[in-house]
Amino acid sequence: MASPLRFRKSTERWTPERVRGELLAPLDANLGADTVEPRIDPGGSWSVRRFDVDNGDIALFVWRDDEAYWLGNTETPKALWRTDKFGWTEVPYHVARFSQRELLAELYDAEPWLDPYDHLAWFFLPVFMSKDGRTTTRTFFRDHAAGFPDADREAALTFYEDFLSTGVFDDERETMAGKLGTSEMFDRVRMTAAMGEFNAAKLLSDAGYGVTPEIAVGTGHSLDFRATPTGARAADGGIDSDDGESSAIVEVTRPQPPTRRTASTPSAAVRETADSKASGQLSEHGDAVLFVDCSSFRDDEWLAVRGERPALPHRPAVVFRARPSGRIEGYASGNVPLDLGGGIELV
Repeated sequence: MASPLRFRKSTERWTPERVRGELLAPLDANLGADTVEPRIDPGGSWSVRRFDVDNGDIALFVWRDDEAYWLGNTETPKALWRTDKFGWTEVPYHVARFSQRELLAELYDAEPWLDPYDHLAWFFLPVFMSKDGRTTTRTFFRDHAAGFPDADREAALTFYEDFLSTGVFDDERETMAGKLGTSEMFDRVRMTAAMGEFNAAKLLSDAGYGVTPEIAVGTGHSLDFRATPTGARAADGGIDSDDGESSAIVEVTRPQPPTRRTASTPSAAVRETADSKASGQLSEHGDAVLFVDCSSFRDDEWLAVRGERPALPHRPAVVFRARPSGRIEGYASGNVPLDLGGGIELV
């Protein structure tokens, strides 16, 4: 599976003639390609070429002096094979701004339904314009309501637009967007599971916690989040500034409803998914909080879970369900070291 879009950096000197001979020529020979005028001016002293490939791929090349950056969802010309890759925050501001504006304009042209959701489009741009995942990731949001059952696209996208526009994950955009994956094979289950992390993060954020993703633990695993009190909650004494004792490690799982798995009942689906975490990543991390996201469940399936409150093999745990309206309800199992009252309606 290819990775989300990243920049390749060259430290050699480039001229228009070299760009034409070593970048455009091999692209054109292999796939058919042209240089076209970019829509956006990069500013500063940067020169730029945009390559449109016959198969729908696109690439950008920006350079000045002995510094150049390539960004594209097509094959990389041989002249750039040995270059290192860099993230969006690791390249000069003018280069990142130009590239984002150029690719966003292209994305909106291809997918006009994204136009009202500018923060979501920007956030997932590295996968929406990736080499292998641009079709599958767009399809997931466009045709599958980002994993919500019995919901229309507009409601689902508004839910994530409102959450992401708070900026909660702006600094971790590449990490979190990359969780959606960039595979050519459409995998609704995997992408839906990835959105479970966003649902859990919204719950935590609404409850007054900052969320830091990908927390390395001593067993070599990485768990999903560290939740740390922020704002008024921290000011009220909720955080110990010396040792961070009141923060908590959170791992998220999202069971598929029984209509999409072998489990016979909704409660069995919840137990089986929790058990896989308890016997795997959480086997040596009993103090981590397991968040079980049941947002894939229909109303009747969720009502069965809330009514039965199935015993879980790992505690503490939070079992919850988010709806595109913004409502999140659920219940706690065990002694959860987080005050979630502002983010969840306890049932």
